Amino acid sequence: MSRFSEPQHETFRALNDSLAFDWRLGPYDVQQSRAHAAMLAAQSIISPAERDELHRALDQVEQELANGVLPFADGDEDIHMAIERRVTELAGRVGGKLHTARSRNDQVATDVAMFVRAHGHRAVEQTSRLARTLADLAESHLDWSMPGYTHLQRAQPVYLSHHLLAYAWMTIRDRDRFALVVSAVSSLPLGAGALAGVNFDTDRELVARELGFASVAENSIDAVSNRDFVLDYLGAAATCATHLSRLGAEIVLWSSEEFGFCEVADAWASGSSIMPQKKNPDAAELLRAKAPRVAGHLVALHGVLHGLPLTYNKDIQEDKEHLFDAADTVELCLEAAAGMLSSIRFRRERLAGAASDELLAATDVADLLVRRGVPFREAHGVVAGLVRSAIDQGKRLSELTPDELTRHSPLLGNEFYALLREGAWLETKRSRGGTSLTRVREQLERLRATL
Repeated sequence: MSRFSEPQHETFRALNDSLAFDWRLGPYDVQQSRAHAAMLAAQSIISPAERDELHRALDQVEQELANGVLPFADGDEDIHMAIERRVTELAGRVGGKLHTARSRNDQVATDVAMFVRAHGHRAVEQTSRLARTLADLAESHLDWSMPGYTHLQRAQPVYLSHHLLAYAWMTIRDRDRFALVVSAVSSLPLGAGALAGVNFDTDRELVARELGFASVAENSIDAVSNRDFVLDYLGAAATCATHLSRLGAEIVLWSSEEFGFCEVADAWASGSSIMPQKKNPDAAELLRAKAPRVAGHLVALHGVLHGLPLTYNKDIQEDKEHLFDAADTVELCLEAAAGMLSSIRFRRERLAGAASDELLAATDVADLLVRRGVPFREAHGVVAGLVRSAIDQGKRLSELTPDELTRHSPLLGNEFYALLREGAWLETKRSRGGTSLTRVREQLERLRATL
């Protein structure tokens, strides 16, 4: 018997059915069904023999899923219905007891929570690996000088190691955000039923222990309608993808002939269909391009959930494709970033040549005047005048004569020329977190400890 007098329209089926994408929840659904059946038997809702029959059927379904041979039927609306149907085929009439004391609402919420938890753990591992790769790269290029940039204009010199460590600390924050996602998905939704709880004396704490949840959701209405943990994952993924995009953008710039700072390995590049000489840093370009895709999934799910009345609405089915694609994208990007960086080659002479631009020492010259009692704003104006004078004459700062220095400030002298000697101004950045080698070594030590 059915509540409905006519079959579903095929177009509605195409809109409504989710098996095409939620099959990925299959292993989690089997795991939770096994724990649910064990709880039903422990509470004498089904017999131990019935539990064993259900477990044997679930074991076979698990193998069929792993081998990609689970038979799907035309009436399978989603993976949950497909698994229950197959369990009933294997276990007979007792298969119909598997859904006792649960609803697809709390069942799906639990599967999605388990998916988020698993991929949160995976992202923690991958971000840790990327941060280690960056740390290794920084350590092997510890004292390689390069220009730092603001507004994409040369600003102040830094060590390449210091620049790479900036991305390492970004990645550590990504790791910590994904770790928070894992902790935020620690409450078990299962047992909430459709929205109001169930009519059986269930033991939700037993199921939580079996499935690795720290607690149970306290409110059944909240349990079935909550997708905060998906938003948390998408938020962490979007920020992580943004960091990878910035990294990719710099590698694209640095790989150009105009910069010439680095070259990606052939394994992470591609050629041109028409220009035989080309070597394109496509992996870095794709890191740059993937971020808005992941951020779009976050915005889209906020759009699905905002203003949605409690409790479950079919709108919430739209969480899965956003979640799945974001997880696939960010995990692929993290793997690619670590692989590309582990084989990248930097060009020391090109980096050092760009860092030798004496105009990068302008702030250091201003600070020299400050140490001699000149207010910084006044010193800033003096050095700006020096820079203007050098540019107008086509000279380097060190080529200005002592008389020219005196015209701008009588406080400038031999120490000015000493300051401009190659590399001298890199070691003046002595504040914690700065680019002097002592501070960079401290950073590396703290980063290793954090990892």
